[in-house]
Amino acid sequence: MRGLTREYVLRRFLMFLLTVWLGATVLFIIPRLAPGDPVTAMVTRMMQRSYVEDAQAIITAWKARFGLEAPLGIQYLRYMFNLVRGDLGYSLAFFPTTVGEMIADALPWTIGLLSVATVISFILGNLVGALMGWRGTPNWLRNLLPVTLLFTSIPYFMLAMLLIYLFAFMLKWLPISGGYGRGVQIGLNWPFIRSVIEHAILPAASIVVTSMGFWALGMRGMMITADGEDYLVLAKIKGLRPGWIFWRYAVRNAVLPQVTALALSLGGIVGGSVLVEYLFAYPGMGYLMYRAIASQDYTLIGGIGFFLILATATAVFLIDLLYPIIDPRITYKKK
Repeated sequence: MRGLTREYVLRRFLMFLLTVWLGATVLFIIPRLAPGDPVTAMVTRMMQRSYVEDAQAIITAWKARFGLEAPLGIQYLRYMFNLVRGDLGYSLAFFPTTVGEMIADALPWTIGLLSVATVISFILGNLVGALMGWRGTPNWLRNLLPVTLLFTSIPYFMLAMLLIYLFAFMLKWLPISGGYGRGVQIGLNWPFIRSVIEHAILPAASIVVTSMGFWALGMRGMMITADGEDYLVLAKIKGLRPGWIFWRYAVRNAVLPQVTALALSLGGIVGGSVLVEYLFAYPGMGYLMYRAIASQDYTLIGGIGFFLILATATAVFLIDLLYPIIDPRITYKKK
């Protein structure tokens, strides 16, 4: 690949493995620093709801079932071995459902919602920021563009509540919550697809409207910085069309730091948007994380955390490899 060396790719891959290993180790250590243990907490909650006979025997049996009676070193080796095999264990609150099954059910919803919302926000925000920072933008458009950023200062969960009240309660145009309507047959059929789109509009809109200002302000600063560069002056002297200079010279060079931020954002998508998905009861990773925290399901929290670490590390690794393609000036080859 242009601009890359085998040594650099190998070094970055080893750094990727080290990052994932350290993240997984931290996820193993943190729950065990807290007082008590998840099995005792789970049985205690059961006792609060109903009478449990011989609770200590149940606790002992469940600890043996989940391997919590073994020494800490043995638990760690089992934990890492299971991670390598892709086994995230059983959910404590939703036993006998496995953590992998619950994540597999929630992950497509989050990826579908947040990836689309993030990409739309990225495109719109960078376009607005590029036009705001470009000298050739007409004055009427330059005065109009800041209006699109009015909702940037509003937290997205507050905008989500406003959208629910306006479009779901008052106008009744869109559904209030859920991922699809009741009675809809799940599958590749138009009624199901339409229901999924209708349920995703409000949570996606709350994310896009409140986050595009982040991209716009960053892109505006980069465009102002690039405006005085020699290559832009030379392009104008050569008499190139303004539109060509805007897209091929200014935007292409200014957008590079934004692409890095986009890669990190896409990596964080796995974690979901907890508050937005909670408000809309959207069946994604964010709502699953809320349920895991509310039920003190440590294995499920650890599984979601591991997926988040893995996705973010993968995004950073890939963007490092793609930099020479995005910007030919960047090379990792020794001269």
